[in-house]
Amino acid sequence: MTFQSAFVSVVDDDDSVRESLPDLLRSFGVRVEAFASAESFLSSKALDTVDCLVLDVAMPGMTGPELQGELALQGRKIPIIFITAMKDENLRARLKHLGAVECLFKPFSDDDLEKALRLAFGNS
Repeated sequence: MTFQSAFVSVVDDDDSVRESLPDLLRSFGVRVEAFASAESFLSSKALDTVDCLVLDVAMPGMTGPELQGELALQGRKIPIIFITAMKDENLRARLKHLGAVECLFKPFSDDDLEKALRLAFGNS
């Protein structure tokens, strides 16, 4: 699958991210649905059809890494691109060790996100 035909879910509690990031992703040709929380994503129909997650690390309620763990417990192998305002290389390394495709520090460039999508879909 090329990422241009993919369905990506954005999970971030920040309104501005949920408004702007889907527009950028659509400009890459992907279909997008945004969620304000991990819980709302887990209870949605997108859970069964999503090809990739763009997931905030720090959110109220269930965090991004907790959602990653829950998906693993359910046996769901969804590529995850984490995004975070915490510029912490140890965090990045830990998340990637746990299976994340990438961890981008906000603000990240359009090119960085596109490269991460290519990694997620094996189009590097």
